[in-house]
Amino acid sequence: MEVELKNPDIRKLKDMEDVLLNKEVAKSNPEQEIYYMYRGLKEENGLRYDITVIPPFLMGEEYVKTKGHFHCADYGEIYTVIKGEAVFLMQKGKEAIEDIYAVKAKAGQSVIIPSGYAHVTINASNETLELANWVSVECTSDYDTIKEKNGAGYFYTTKGWIKNTNYKNIPEMRFEEPLKEVPENLDFLK
Repeated sequence: MEVELKNPDIRKLKDMEDVLLNKEVAKSNPEQEIYYMYRGLKEENGLRYDITVIPPFLMGEEYVKTKGHFHCADYGEIYTVIKGEAVFLMQKGKEAIEDIYAVKAKAGQSVIIPSGYAHVTINASNETLELANWVSVECTSDYDTIKEKNGAGYFYTTKGWIKNTNYKNIPEMRFEEPLKEVPENLDFLK
C-alpha cells in the first residue's frame, strides 16, 4: 500500500523520560528525535492505518522504544513490520501484571496486540524499523498508566531484560511467535 508520509507526530527524548530505565539519559539531549508516528494515513471499514518509524538508538543501555500505552476500551490492534525487526512487549494488568510476553517480528511478519494489553515496540537492531498498524478509529490511548509505573514491566537493554520494580507483581517473561500473514478480515479490531 503506497501512502504519502508527511506531518508526523514526533516523540523526543524528553517525552520519554518517565518511561526510561535511566531517567538521566533524557536530560542529556532532550530535543533528540526518537521516533515518528504518521497517524490516520488511511481509513477503511472503521479502521485507521498508521505508520511508525523508529531509527536505531540507545537510550543509555536501553534500546529505543515507543512510550507504551493501553487502549481505553476493549480494542485490539495489529502491527506489520515493513522494514527492520521489532520486539513487541505486551502486558496485561495495571497495578500487578497478570501476563507479560514479547514477540520478535521481522519484515513481512505481523503481531496482534490483544484487547486489554498494553504494548511497547522496541527497535533492538542497527537499522531503522518501519511498522504499519490497523486500529479502530474509535480507539483512544492511555499513556498515563505506563508513565505512572515508570515504564512497562520490563526494560530491554544491551544486557537483556530488566524487571521494572515499580509493579507489585511481574511474571517471568515469556515469548510468542509472530503471525506469518495478516488475517483477511480485521473486524475483530472493532
